[in-house]
Parts: sequence; C-alpha cells; structure tokens
Amino acid sequence: MKKEPHLETDPRFPSGPWTGFWLQKAFPGRHTMELHITFQNGVITGEGRDWVGQFLLRGRYNIANGVCYWTKRYLAQHDVFYKGYNEGKGIWGTWEIANYDRGGFHIWPEGMPDPTKPGMHEQADVPAPFDDLGPLLPEIEEEELVPAPSSPR
Repeated sequence: MKKEPHLETDPRFPSGPWTGFWLQKAFPGRHTMELHITFQNGVITGEGRDWVGQFLLRGRYNIANGVCYWTKRYLAQHDVFYKGYNEGKGIWGTWEIANYDRGGFHIWPEGMPDPTKPGMHEQADVPAPFDDLGPLLPEIEEEELVPAPSSPR
C-alpha cells in the first residue's frame, strides 16, 4: 500500500492553485501567471502557464524564515530562477534568467485578495458596557427642570 504524502500544514504554504504576476523592464506591466503548487517537506513542485508558455517548477521553501526558491522551466524553452519570501501575503521576490535579465514577482493562493492592491477592511471597536460610559449628561438639579408644555385638548 502506497503511503499518502503529507502536505505542508503551515497556512502560508497551502498546496493548490496559486495566481500572481511577474514584472520585466523590457515588457512593462504585470504578466499574469496561473500555477498549481505542492508544498511538502520543504520541497516546492508544480506547474503553470503564462504568456511565455507552460512551465514546470521545482525548488525549496523554509517555514522557519519564509525563504523560497525554485526554478521555473518553460517546456522546450529556457529556465528562470526565482527567490522570494513568504510573510503570510503570498510569496514575493525576484526572478533571474542567468546573465540575461531579472525582475520582480508576487504570487499568492487563489481566493486570497491581491495583496499588492489596497483594500478596505471593515473594523469597529466593541462598544463599551453602559456602566463604563460614566455620566452622559451633567448632573441636573431638580429646580433646573422645566415642565414640558401641556398639549391643548
């Protein structure tokens, strides 16, 4: 009987579909990537695609410091080396094609909002218990009270 592999349990490294982009000075803008990544025992494996083509990836990750590195191998093309950090908002860092070019990247698990874009978050303080509010109005002496006008009948 084949033993099932133990996937990473650290919530920063969920196996499954990821998305993101890479940047390259020669081609301005974000270049979207779709990936399917497995994190297991410090090893990253996966596959994906972007406008350059389909690729495989293999590398390592470290849960103690969040450092990740891998090689993205385009099928029948070139390799790209990635090195980044995972601080709970996906993996960001730099890529390099040996002695040719380099740029930045950011990937994150599908379902997580794009961590590079500002977002609004709902937040409210829990109301204080009524007893803790203290007096809302200054003390009023009885002689200061004015009777309410009577309504005509």
